[in-house]
Amino acid sequence: MVRDPIYLDWNATTPPYPEVLQAMALAAEVAWGNPASVHGHGRRARAEVESLREALAEALGFSARDIILTSGGTEANNLGLSAATALVTSRLEHPSVVRLAEALAARGRVVRWLPVPSSGRLEPAAVHEACQGLPAGAWVAVQAANHETGVLQPIAAIAEIAHAAGCRLHVDAVQAFGKVALEGLSAVDSLALAAHKIRGPKGIGALLFRGSAPPPLLLGGSQERGLRPGTVDAVAAAGFAVAVRCAVSAPERWAKLRLLRDDLERALLAHGAQINGAEPRLPHVSNLSFEGVRGDELVVALDLAGVQVSSGSACAAGTAEPSPVISAMLGRHRAEGAIRISLGDATPPKALTEAKVELIQQLATFNA
Repeated sequence: MVRDPIYLDWNATTPPYPEVLQAMALAAEVAWGNPASVHGHGRRARAEVESLREALAEALGFSARDIILTSGGTEANNLGLSAATALVTSRLEHPSVVRLAEALAARGRVVRWLPVPSSGRLEPAAVHEACQGLPAGAWVAVQAANHETGVLQPIAAIAEIAHAAGCRLHVDAVQAFGKVALEGLSAVDSLALAAHKIRGPKGIGALLFRGSAPPPLLLGGSQERGLRPGTVDAVAAAGFAVAVRCAVSAPERWAKLRLLRDDLERALLAHGAQINGAEPRLPHVSNLSFEGVRGDELVVALDLAGVQVSSGSACAAGTAEPSPVISAMLGRHRAEGAIRISLGDATPPKALTEAKVELIQQLATFNA
């Protein structure tokens, strides 16, 4: 009998909740209109969009008016930093921030790269130093939780330092929201989210902001206060709203994964694994390197055996380069042997045990 694949790549994307699919199916029947239209079908679609905005505002402590719906986390990160005259960030960030920083530098803007410790956790003192002497309109951009290692950043401390230096703070919370309690959000100036990371639909995300609105990246109609023109998908909004409401209580469920994750790591440490990233981390993520084994080759071997993991960010898939995050932390050699295992709140413990056995067998084959 062929075993169903064991999916351990929840940081790449998550399977939607059944309630999300139900909400989207209903919305597809009754809220298929254009939310910008003033007639009945448009008003019904608009209600779904505004319900999502209210759910996000309640969950994260922002004003519903200051929430812009986007195509996902990448667009939210780019839009959130669209007014930056200067930028402080690090090579730990998601490609949507790193590539933006590189583009700003190419245009002559001041970009200061923070030093990356081997722990993967940024030092507040380094942020303080980097923020000195920047022009008005400077921003600091940092993830709440890293997409590859799960390492949590000291957001509250960074926010205090950034504001004291006259900078604003943008936080990519795509991987953290719904997984852990988020600290220091009351001091954050803007926040990026993506629905498909919290068991919602793909193709929709949000930028939440305080203070002055960011300049738009696109030109067009007056949707989303003119900050993000284009027709909003009310069906996706209905699913996102359900996922947001589920995410509020989800950290308790995800916290229980820590025991499973730690048990997996202990077993693999006995077979030569090295853990990439120090505590505090997300409870469901393991980034591991194996000496003498290429991470991308191990990922392929595991996939053929029915275990699905990754060797880095899904946004970097298709490239031959090892993880830039692990390279920045621990060097290219360590990155070449790295894989990411990310569990989910629907991962059966029995499946993880089977995956652990398969991984150990594959390592023995590689080292034979």
